[in-house]
Amino acid sequence: MKFGKPVILTLTILALSTQTYAAQNAEALFDAKCAMCHTKTRPADMSKVTAPALMGVMRHVKMTYPKKEDAIKFMVDYVLEPSKEKAICMPEKMKRFGLMPSQKGNVTKEELEVITIWMFDNFPPKGFRGMRQQN
Repeated sequence: MKFGKPVILTLTILALSTQTYAAQNAEALFDAKCAMCHTKTRPADMSKVTAPALMGVMRHVKMTYPKKEDAIKFMVDYVLEPSKEKAICMPEKMKRFGLMPSQKGNVTKEELEVITIWMFDNFPPKGFRGMRQQN
């Protein structure tokens, strides 16, 4: 079956708009379910921070789980069933913030899959090196 240019253009626009909508939906889910603790940007006032910023979290996730599939699996599992044994953050972060509370009942596995895919695809921002390496 041959498609003409208008059909191919329409399908391309539909595919791109679907990807954009999915990313916006994932970010909206993050904002509703995660952003009350995890900021998307470097906090200006560290004294008010209640959990590590997303860019740092994702830096450590990607260092430990560089393959997207493995990272998503880890994050979904950890958010629903966190434990000190599973934690991959730096010891001083664990000491400062404690263990993340389980989010069972606050977010579904399906929502987490959407959120964590978006997180993996967008964080940390290019050039991010971590708090200790910023100078």
